[in-house]
Amino acid sequence: MKRKAPPDFRALARKAAQRAALNALKRARRTADKAGVKLSDWEGEFLGSVEDRVKTYGRAFGDPELGAPGQALSAMQNRKLKEITAKAKGEDKPPRRPRRGFRSKPRGEESADQD
Repeated sequence: MKRKAPPDFRALARKAAQRAALNALKRARRTADKAGVKLSDWEGEFLGSVEDRVKTYGRAFGDPELGAPGQALSAMQNRKLKEITAKAKGEDKPPRRPRRGFRSKPRGEESADQD
């Protein structure tokens, strides 16, 4: 009796990530169409090109430094996809917190450091 080869969990995870990315791209486009939201040319081209690359190569980025090994989309592609989905749903962007920058020490602590 022949032994069955163990499943390649990495390959299975890659395929699952690929399916999830394709479904998310289709869902974003469908949501925008149903809501009647007009996507910009750039957003439409982004969805189409990312979908083509995921179908062809299994992931949409070439540099392994840009995303996790088993993921189909890079971190920035995920962020842009979420922004497009939020726009299609009619959600507003969350307000950005202002940057604080460098601050000087209060005068009282500065003199204590010199002693």
